[in-house]
Amino acid sequence: MHELIANLHNHTTYSDGQGTHQDIIQHALRAGIDVVIVTDHNVLVQGLEGYYKDGKQQVMLLVGEEIHDRDRLPQKNHLLAIGAGKELTGFAPSPQRLVDMIKANGGLSFLAHPHDAAFPAIGETDITWEDWQVHGFTGIEIWNGLSELKSRSKSMAEAAFYAFFPQYLASSPLPATLKKWDELLLSGQRLVGVGGADAHALRMHAGPIQKTIFPYEFHYHCINNHLLLDEPLCGEFLADRSVVLNALGQGHSFVAYDLPYRTNGFRFTAQGKECTVSMGDVYNDGGSLTFKIRLPRPAECRLLYNGQVVKRWAGQDIYTYIDDRPGVYRVECYLEYLGEPRGWIFSNPIYVRPPNETIPWWRR
Repeated sequence: MHELIANLHNHTTYSDGQGTHQDIIQHALRAGIDVVIVTDHNVLVQGLEGYYKDGKQQVMLLVGEEIHDRDRLPQKNHLLAIGAGKELTGFAPSPQRLVDMIKANGGLSFLAHPHDAAFPAIGETDITWEDWQVHGFTGIEIWNGLSELKSRSKSMAEAAFYAFFPQYLASSPLPATLKKWDELLLSGQRLVGVGGADAHALRMHAGPIQKTIFPYEFHYHCINNHLLLDEPLCGEFLADRSVVLNALGQGHSFVAYDLPYRTNGFRFTAQGKECTVSMGDVYNDGGSLTFKIRLPRPAECRLLYNGQVVKRWAGQDIYTYIDDRPGVYRVECYLEYLGEPRGWIFSNPIYVRPPNETIPWWRR
């Protein structure tokens, strides 16, 4: 299985970011990631997608957008649209219509920062997602770097500390967001969890002091999405673009905080009598399953079934668990970094369904 590192939710000078697409490309090349996805606010910048190289290093640039209704106050319900290839901001007033149009144009849609509290000290309003009647979207952003800054900073002093020492910021996805994800999964939806940098590379000026807060390259070492492919990319951009978008849309991936320790090599699979499935897959052959978790290094590991922890381990890098119940299984891993336990890996689910079901088990 081939693994790619993708960083999504980046902003440029086309909206409220401080760097250009070329700046993002250069930082992504230096960080050694494979895919970087730009999603400026309500603008789809055409003609920039492709492969970019520097020596032996190359990165794939994809361009989507973060769409929201600019006439709505406050401006909530932000949606990441990736891969549609068409400007769709005109549908922003109706989130359901917007989701439908993204899907009709072959794109992926992710609810951005579903829980995003206000931070009045820096003029930030609450931009939490509110329209939970919407359906048919691809997934949700379970971990957003900028939202975490707002949730962890109780004062300007704390925000300034994290600005100067960003390695101390990331702790874990917000509990409310993980809870909502589990609720939606239990309602019968297959929803991909993704991590977003929400990178802006903002420049701070305080008298003679000038500093870029959370530079792009820093983000590319932090909250990433690791995509799992059956085969390596072929090198032809359009074909590879399709493979990357398919892996992202199917949830053949996990969300990772790569700063403490790179997460390459994490795997979560379920083996039955007929086949083995991985993250994002559905298993419906019946019988007992052996769930196998492989970590890049020993860490605390939790297996969740239908949103509840059913097993905890620590001190090893391989764990197994046997179960035969239909439901939704996912993994969370934590490790110590800079004096506190931090979220490290959050898998996408494996969906187990009864064999030959005609009505989904959760709707019986």
